[in-house]
Amino acid sequence: MDKNFFEALDALGTENSVDVDTLVEKVKSAMLKAARKAYPDCEDNITIEIDPATQKFEMYIRQTVVDDEPIDENEINIHVARIFDPKAYVGGTIQKRLNIDKFGRAAALSAKQSIKGDLRDISRARILEKFEDKEFECITCQVSQVEPGGTATLIYDNTEIYLFRKEQIPGEQLKEGQMIKVYITAIANKQKKPVIKISRVRKELVKRLFEMTVPEIYQGIVEIKAISREAGSRTKIAVWSNDPNVDAIGACIGPKRSRISAIVNELGGEKIDIIPYSEKPEEFIARALAPAAVLRVDILTNEEKDRTCSIVVPNNQLSLAIGNRGQNAKLAAKLTGFKIDIKPEVEIVPAEVTKEIESAGGAEEFAEPDKYDDILELDAAESIAMQEAAEELDILDTESSSEE
Repeated sequence: MDKNFFEALDALGTENSVDVDTLVEKVKSAMLKAARKAYPDCEDNITIEIDPATQKFEMYIRQTVVDDEPIDENEINIHVARIFDPKAYVGGTIQKRLNIDKFGRAAALSAKQSIKGDLRDISRARILEKFEDKEFECITCQVSQVEPGGTATLIYDNTEIYLFRKEQIPGEQLKEGQMIKVYITAIANKQKKPVIKISRVRKELVKRLFEMTVPEIYQGIVEIKAISREAGSRTKIAVWSNDPNVDAIGACIGPKRSRISAIVNELGGEKIDIIPYSEKPEEFIARALAPAAVLRVDILTNEEKDRTCSIVVPNNQLSLAIGNRGQNAKLAAKLTGFKIDIKPEVEIVPAEVTKEIESAGGAEEFAEPDKYDDILELDAAESIAMQEAAEELDILDTESSSEE
C-alpha cells in the first residue's frame, strides 16, 4: 500500500478529530469485513496489519499445508506453499499475503460505508461527551465566521456550533476572533447526529452569568428568585440573601461595580435592574416597578393562574412606571407573575380635560369624556397608548398656559 493511503488516513483523522490509532482500528475492522466477504470460507483465518509508522498495510490468510489437492482457501498444497515459504511442511501453516484488489468494487464500497458509519458513531459520542454535561449551562466560545445573513459559526473545544441570528442579542455585531458567552438551550437528535442549540437572548444566560461572576450566588448565600428580560434592552433580576450579614444587591454589584459591569459588558451594554426580593407580594411588586415610585399596591386576585393587582403611582411617575413602549411595566409583570394595572394618583376630571383639549384645538376623538377615561385604565399591554396620551396632555397643558 503506497503512502497516499496513510496521508489520506491522517487527513481523515484530523478532519473528524479522531486520533490515528482509533481510526486504524476502525479501518482494520472494515477491511476485515470486506476480506471475509471475498473469502467467505476463511472467516477465522484472515488477519490484517496496518502500521502508520512504517506505512505497512498487509492482509494475510492462514492456510494449512497439505500434500494433496486443497479443498478450499483454508488449505494449500505443499509444493505451492514452498513458493511462499521454503520452510513449509505438511501439517504446518503459512501466512499467504492477499491481493487487496481481489476484493472487488462491492467489497471496497462495503468497507468505505463501514468506516463512515464508525466515524459518525465516534463523532456522535465525542460531541455528547463534550457537551452533554453542559446542557443548560453557559460556555465561552470564539467567533470564527459571521455569514452575510447573520448566522455566526462559533468554536468550542475544536467543535463548530452555530448561533443563529434570532438567538443573538438585537443590535450586537459579532466579529471574527471575538470571545462570547452563550447558553446551551438543548442538545437535539442525540441518537443520530447531535445538534447543539445555543442562545444569547434567553434570560437563563443572565442567570448563569451572575452565578459565574458573583461568588455568593455560586455558594448559595445569595439566591436569584426571578428574572425577566428583554434582550439587548433591559433585564430585571430579583435577589435574596440567606445570610442577614450579606447584602444581596451589594454582592451582585461588587466592589466599584466590578461584577455588574462585567455582566453588562458581556451583554453589550444591556441595562440590569437588581431588585430586592420580598415574600410580600405588595412589596415585591412595588420594588419591581423601579425606578418608578409606587404609592399603593392592591392585590385583586392571587390565584396560581390568575394574579392581578392595581398600582397607584404619582402623576409625574406615570410614564416612568410604564416605561418606553411599556417595557418597565411588562418586565415587572413577568418578574412578579402578576398582571399589573397602573393608575395615576389623581384622576383628571374628564370635563376639565375636555375643556382644555377643545381650547387648544385638540383632536376630535378626545371630545368625549368616556374615551379619555378608558385611556386612564392602564394595563401593561396598553402602556404605549397611555404614554402617548400623557405626552399629548403635557403639550396641551403648556399651550393652554401660554394662551391664558
